[in-house]
Amino acid sequence: METKALFDITVTPKSSRSEVRVDESGNIKVYLNSPPVDGKANSECISVISKKLKIAKSNIFIEKGDHGRKKRIYVSGISMDEVMKRFRGES
Repeated sequence: METKALFDITVTPKSSRSEVRVDESGNIKVYLNSPPVDGKANSECISVISKKLKIAKSNIFIEKGDHGRKKRIYVSGISMDEVMKRFRGES
């Protein structure tokens, strides 16, 4: 059985720093330097998530929300529990 995670994020492009944050209610927010032009923000979003999760970019897909701030992300090779631990800096 393949390990996978599916989660929703809110993206804020043109931020001063690129980072992933989880608020107290468990919402995942991704802040990006790139503007939402020509897919630059989507590419950076995948890169930032990849670095934070320590998983290959090829295992991360934007399943829904290519053109909006709200996105659904699919990641193969990692469980949802592990995703949240890594986003919170617990692992």
